[in-house]
Amino acid sequence: MGVVILLVMAAGVAAMLTRKLPTAFALVILAVVIAFVAGAPLTGENSVLDTVIQAGAPALAATMIAILLGSWLGKLLDETGIAGTLVRKIVEFGGDRPVVVALGVLAVSTLVGTVTGSAPAAMLAGIIGIPAMIAVGIPKVTAAGTILMGIAAGMPFELPIWQFFSTALELPVETVRGFMLKLFPFALAAAVLFVLIETRRRGVEHAWSLKSASAKPVSRRKQLGDAPWYALLTPVVPLVLALGFEVAILPSMLAGVLFALVTTTRPREMNKRLLRTLYGSFEVAAAPIVLFIAIGILLAAVKLPGAVESLEPLVKAVSPQNPVLFVLVFTLLVPLCLYRGPLNVYGLGAGIAGVLIAAGIYPAVAVLGLATSYNQVFGVSDPTSTQTVWSAQYAGVTPQQVMLRTLPYVWAVALGGFCVTAASYL
Repeated sequence: MGVVILLVMAAGVAAMLTRKLPTAFALVILAVVIAFVAGAPLTGENSVLDTVIQAGAPALAATMIAILLGSWLGKLLDETGIAGTLVRKIVEFGGDRPVVVALGVLAVSTLVGTVTGSAPAAMLAGIIGIPAMIAVGIPKVTAAGTILMGIAAGMPFELPIWQFFSTALELPVETVRGFMLKLFPFALAAAVLFVLIETRRRGVEHAWSLKSASAKPVSRRKQLGDAPWYALLTPVVPLVLALGFEVAILPSMLAGVLFALVTTTRPREMNKRLLRTLYGSFEVAAAPIVLFIAIGILLAAVKLPGAVESLEPLVKAVSPQNPVLFVLVFTLLVPLCLYRGPLNVYGLGAGIAGVLIAAGIYPAVAVLGLATSYNQVFGVSDPTSTQTVWSAQYAGVTPQQVMLRTLPYVWAVALGGFCVTAASYL
């Protein structure tokens, strides 16, 4: 039975890789088939309809709300000119020094990456940042990669991600936060090294125009003017509350929304801006929310008693227990999180993580180390991820070029995460 479930999973991966089915649809179909193969009844306890679909769909509700709040805050950073002001100030400070400009844009990307992820984060930092970097001679691939490496450096502090791993792996937020703090130095070091090495290795390429960059959004941000200096603190408000005062994730993010609104908006305009950006955030958050609904359904399916009983001996036989082998094996498997592969945590990887925990193969915190380390790779180098596609296309290069340039750096980040995991939790 376990072999049949693995074959079903392989078919699901093939459907996602070949784009025969959208990821969310494929995960739901996969969950239902796994449940039936595992012997789950149609209704009742541990059933397809009641346990997998009814209970699984809202299982990650807290994560969905966090995604929505992050999108809302991202919309405010965009509309109020906070993100644009941050990038412009950095570019003005850097002048015609390519490395300084790139490091400054990297810093802004890191800040934005703590607020929201995916394409919105790339757009907030990249709409101004990418043309500015190219204008001072930074190669296009390096410019796109700088945005992505910066977002990834901020990812360990992205509060919606904390909420996702806390809920999906059934771990306290404090545990997730603790590991993320350990992962952050690797992500930051890789991002800085990427800028320092790639800007020097590739040399200066003067390209004074950017065909893929639309002039319209840039000019609109110029018309907004600079946001007040104190409004520029908006991205750190949720972090200070969550890290320094241990406020819960959702209230921390809501405080960031209110801070951005109060510091940039006249009282008589607050209601309109509040509602306008909130409604706009639903468009941004719709795709990831649908994906998290599907992931919740898949997690419910792989945690069914029949599925765990069938998969446990197979998974246990191929899962290394020795810390050194653990690091070596999972480091070699890094490419499997690319192209929506089986180790992508926002796809089948979530189901595999659920199996590893439910079957008792690894402690939940070790699975956290695996999942978050792979997520650092996916968030930068996967040519199918929205932030990678947007950054590459806006810079005028292909996602595959960005993948080849950034993969060695994020692979090293994953290696660091695996080493910390093996040393601390195995």
